[in-house]
Amino acid sequence: MTSLDTHPLMRMMRALDLPATEYVVFGSGPLLAHGLRRDIGDLDVVARGRAWDVLSAAARPVVPPSGRGQMVRLQIEAVTQWLPGFDTDALISSAEHHAGIPFAPLAQVRRSKQLTGRPKDRRDLALIDSLSHTF
Repeated sequence: MTSLDTHPLMRMMRALDLPATEYVVFGSGPLLAHGLRRDIGDLDVVARGRAWDVLSAAARPVVPPSGRGQMVRLQIEAVTQWLPGFDTDALISSAEHHAGIPFAPLAQVRRSKQLTGRPKDRRDLALIDSLSHTF
């Protein structure tokens, strides 16, 4: 069993029993999956179809800060659309699975964090760039 298997947010995701073809974990979650971070306070999830139905039933959907789509706020923040330039279907279909959970590829996470440029995103970019891969 990996630390990803026992992480409270991952256990919460598994308990929701969402169809893996209907969502992807984005934001800082993929850094957790790659062992680059251990301390994330929530998970950002891009969802559609049945996954969105389950997540939106847990809390009243609102307009997200990006102004695009809808969002529900829990320890899992689910949106129907990510930032402009990120297609929901393409994000979900390009997911990498870790411990049975679909995560956005680090290249997509890197692009997103470059666009937002907040201090926490710059720290995450440095972690992504510390890998030997080229993104």
